[in-house]
Amino acid sequence: MYRQIQEHTYGNYTYSRNIALLDMKQGDVTGDGIMDYIYLYGSKHLETEIFADNITLVIQDGRSNQISTINLQNNAGYNANLFLGDFSKDNIWDILVIIDSGGSGGYGIFYIYSFRNNIPSKLFDFEKYNNDYKFNVNYEDLYKVSVGSPSLDLLFTIDISYKGNDYLSQLYYKNGKLKQPVKGEVLSAGALNPIVTNQKSMSYDLLVFQRIIGISNSDTLGYVENLLTWNGTQFISTRLATTILGTKLSSPY
Repeated sequence: MYRQIQEHTYGNYTYSRNIALLDMKQGDVTGDGIMDYIYLYGSKHLETEIFADNITLVIQDGRSNQISTINLQNNAGYNANLFLGDFSKDNIWDILVIIDSGGSGGYGIFYIYSFRNNIPSKLFDFEKYNNDYKFNVNYEDLYKVSVGSPSLDLLFTIDISYKGNDYLSQLYYKNGKLKQPVKGEVLSAGALNPIVTNQKSMSYDLLVFQRIIGISNSDTLGYVENLLTWNGTQFISTRLATTILGTKLSSPY
């Protein structure tokens, strides 16, 4: 589905914006036992573009055909798509919106909405998540990097001795002491994966991935993996872990 909806004029130049159907799913999101229709629309210059702005969530009630519209706060990005699943553990499907922001950071835009009884309720907002889960990344002596989560009172240590002399000599003396304080960063959520942790209920939890970087954006040290579970009122972290990239067995230390 693709159609022109409006024209914009600036001076003597006029260009058209077009609305496109970015994704569509069917499922009972109202809880009345009847299939509903969930659409994701956005504006594009060309039909073949993967970038869209003014991305809007539209729900058509399967019983009444009533149309409801949800305007997303962050509504521009790439490869926008939908996923339906029960995140709030009430046996009714919720709506997950996923949009790639683009750029070298690899950030994602993620929203989850409940539409039970035709009432929209936001269950997850990626900006709130990024604000709630902050991390401290510090280089330590002896070729270590600490990753701390103050909100969860957890500390992880990454061994970076595999990085090689060219990298380490910029930061460390030969005895393994830091030349000066160095900080890294845990970037905003880059991926959010629905996972089933209870096969009996078939409800979904969320596994959020965030990249850990060192002295530059291209310097990936590992990833934070945060498992979130709905507790009845909000998503809470039930398991936090860090993962590191593998190296060849023959890598020198």
